[in-house]
Amino acid sequence: MEGWTETWRGIVAPWECDIAEHFTVAYYFDRLADAAAMMAGRLGLDGVLQSVGRRFGVRFVRELRAGASFHVLSAPIGLDEASLRLGHQFLDSANGEVTAWVEETLEIAPSLPQKSREAIGRRLLPWPGPAVEPRPEPRTFEGFIPTACDRVKLADLDPDRNFALAAFVHRFTAGCVQALAAIGATASYLEAERKGYSTFELALQVIGLPRLGSPVLVETGIVHLGNSSIRFVHRMRDPADGSEFARLGQFGVQLDLDTRRPAALPEALRAAAQRLLLPVG
Repeated sequence: MEGWTETWRGIVAPWECDIAEHFTVAYYFDRLADAAAMMAGRLGLDGVLQSVGRRFGVRFVRELRAGASFHVLSAPIGLDEASLRLGHQFLDSANGEVTAWVEETLEIAPSLPQKSREAIGRRLLPWPGPAVEPRPEPRTFEGFIPTACDRVKLADLDPDRNFALAAFVHRFTAGCVQALAAIGATASYLEAERKGYSTFELALQVIGLPRLGSPVLVETGIVHLGNSSIRFVHRMRDPADGSEFARLGQFGVQLDLDTRRPAALPEALRAAAQRLLLPVG
């Protein structure tokens, strides 16, 4: 696509697939981190990505499975007084189809020098993907359940020795699996019934970065329950002082692993999920 920069190219390795038998969302964010850093470098913004607040709106269009080849195209798509927006398209390299759309918002615009602002402004492109759909936040965190707890390790750090995007999402994925187990969608249920949880939308907000050796706690709540769909909200915080590092809204469906189609939630799971459903707005 004219004006778009290729910022990543490779494949889905078999060990990067999850129990739903497709590319794990945390590895999307690993590739996204590379693409974002490449785009920032092209825009003369090296070293700024971890010093500002970041938000990501992700819409998954179709699956990537083991062995798939794909690449990422990136471009600046918006600039105002408060923020810079980057767009990233994940494409199947075999046929050029978009598999995921990502809008990234950086709270960097107020500190941009005028020369940089003008240079970025000349490179702005229209966003061909879907608009990020705002979702209501939970009115309270009471009722959230603990779903992940550990410490920051060396393997969690990116090349700049900051807590990596994938490290956030790996823990939120663990939170999702723990929350599913809490409503009865256990590993044995998923295996026996040939079911999985397939995410079609993510909204990640990074507020702060935990440091090497520090503890982190993830808590999870359910904020939407449909026929086959569940929307989780996960929050990562410092268990000592309660300060929040990041929050992830995760919208997905129960997936039939044989038909690759959404499958209705059994009544027992719906009843258990209903008990954890939190008010929003």
